[in-house]
Amino acid sequence: MKISKKEYQSFLVQIKSRIQTAQTKAALSVNAELIYLYWDIGQMIEKRQKMEGWGTGIIPNLSKDLRNELPEIKGFSERNIGYMIRFAREYPDLSILQQPVAKIKKTQKILDPSSISAKVQQAVAKLPWGHNVLLISKIKNFSARLWYMNMTIKEGWSRNVLQLMIDNQTYERGGQAITNFEQRLPAFQSDLAKQTLKDPYIFDFLTLEEPFHERELETGLVRHLEKFLLELGQGFSFVGRQYHLDIGDSDFYIDLLFYHLTLRCFIVIDLKKGTFKPDYAGKMNFYCNVVDDKLKQKADNQTIGLILCQDKNKIVAEYSLRGFTKPIGVSEYELTRALPDNLKSSLPAVEEIEKEFLDK
Repeated sequence: MKISKKEYQSFLVQIKSRIQTAQTKAALSVNAELIYLYWDIGQMIEKRQKMEGWGTGIIPNLSKDLRNELPEIKGFSERNIGYMIRFAREYPDLSILQQPVAKIKKTQKILDPSSISAKVQQAVAKLPWGHNVLLISKIKNFSARLWYMNMTIKEGWSRNVLQLMIDNQTYERGGQAITNFEQRLPAFQSDLAKQTLKDPYIFDFLTLEEPFHERELETGLVRHLEKFLLELGQGFSFVGRQYHLDIGDSDFYIDLLFYHLTLRCFIVIDLKKGTFKPDYAGKMNFYCNVVDDKLKQKADNQTIGLILCQDKNKIVAEYSLRGFTKPIGVSEYELTRALPDNLKSSLPAVEEIEKEFLDK
């Protein structure tokens, strides 16, 4: 359908007015207002396309005229306007941005988008536009998307970190470790502890090549402690490497010792090369007993053990953890995670997103 010049000029005036009105909002709500502005423009175009049969040809014209008439305003490239339309389709109603966000657990049932709209709306308004574009581009599952939103807000993830977390499938890896937590921890702590541990852990920031020794792995993780902590997740505080335990006439050394600020407990990590073996669980139970006796304070919860192997040997691990009194988890670690070429080529880099979606 051909658009009359008068009709188009009227519509252009509406868009310009909407942009200029948004700029008058208070500085503290700049991001929320910008997000709402982009959504509003997207749904305005979407409505015209549905009601009056406007095609995609409106986008280049609108982009060109907005940039000519409002040259000081960035963000109205053809690509970005296209994402505004998609954004409006993804979130049909962003009208209740002031509602509080309820906490969402990764384990919750996958919900229809409308039933979590209030949570999504509040989270969407707190994220920069680039983060929102990345999320609608790469995460289709609404529960997963909301989890990434909430973690980004909580942890202050940059776009680079968010993309890394998505590419490393952080959401999917949560709660996959083999554990005895349900039998050894109170229900509320068991659920949190299971979600805290991942499986597998990805240590692709290391440069180890086979054959390597466990001590080399340990040294590499400590050398790249910041990246290691990022992979472990929120709440881990490093206590020490090769932490010395003096028991009777014998000396023992814990590979890596952490304290978890949310779980309020020590976490012992034992690094193993190769496949999980049953005797690893006995050794870990011993370490947890000693830490509880010598380091744990009255306000602390009981120590948790995490055994990291290249192959967790699922059935053997499940049998091995039965009967032990201490909460222990077994997870795998990977030194590399190669993406298939067809998938890798379809994943945009952050720099590409900035170049294509935003006018810089």
